Amino acid sequence: MTAPTKPSPNGPSDPAAAAASAATPAGGRAASGVPLHSPVIDWFDEHARDLPWRRPEAGAWGVMVSEFMLQQTPVSRVQPVYEQWLARWPRPADLAAEAPGEAVRAWGRLGYPRRALRLHGAAAAITERHGGDVPADHAQLLALPGIGEYTAAAVASFAYGQRHAVLDTNVRRVFARAVTGVQYPPNATTAAERKLARALLPQDDASASRWAAASMELGALVCTAKNESCHRCPIAAQCAWRLAGKPAHDGPPRRGQTYAGTDRQVRGRLLAVLREATGPVPQAALDQVWQEPVQRARALDGLVADGLVEPLADGLYRLPLS
Repeated sequence: MTAPTKPSPNGPSDPAAAAASAATPAGGRAASGVPLHSPVIDWFDEHARDLPWRRPEAGAWGVMVSEFMLQQTPVSRVQPVYEQWLARWPRPADLAAEAPGEAVRAWGRLGYPRRALRLHGAAAAITERHGGDVPADHAQLLALPGIGEYTAAAVASFAYGQRHAVLDTNVRRVFARAVTGVQYPPNATTAAERKLARALLPQDDASASRWAAASMELGALVCTAKNESCHRCPIAAQCAWRLAGKPAHDGPPRRGQTYAGTDRQVRGRLLAVLREATGPVPQAALDQVWQEPVQRARALDGLVADGLVEPLADGLYRLPLS
């Protein structure tokens, strides 16, 4: 990530203060004129983790790889795979030159392996359209295959220091509590959340980029989903949810992340066999990973449909070559 300068002191035109003034938390108390930028960014300056994708040498490609890998996967699992990936494919063209199945193989056990195919597709498009350099323009990033609004904003902000609202789960939770006064954000990102995030952005690019990284880190380390550490939070005194007495979540049930016994688990076991093989794998070898034949067949069919597995003649399977 870049290391933007600190924002100027909040004044009457400060967007964070304006947004906070307009927001009324669940307890009915408006968090009016709260200057959020400086305390959060100052906290980040002192407590930010030293992660490889935040170092200058990571470049835009390193940032993009990390953003793909970190979706729904914790840092502790991502970091070793990230470092191996960048050592093997230091530029998009290096990955694009390999078969997509090699991306799936190198993805290992990060989960949600379609992300590996999407990252391979993005690398190929970057090589073809942009001479192998990750574009800095937000619209060009968004036009890449496999890149959504979040990833485009994250790369533009963290790699190029631009002013974009970067809304991941951690940021949404911080904003829900600090400004809106509720324990958890909605299950899916809403238009109101995007509007609030844009209003909270500092005006200058450098401060906005730093704010995006700082608010994300605050949600990851302090304002966590469970066991939040309000005593360590730099904006605890202004937090609308804490000031309202931390009212319990009263919205729709929060989605759980079940795994054991699901098709996801079966898919993971099937892919593990294919990743470890040096050539095509017979159906009989895949049949050994899961005893229930209907679920096993459904999982394998899903992998084929998603392009993660290629069926061959004589009941053989392999990771995709094209």
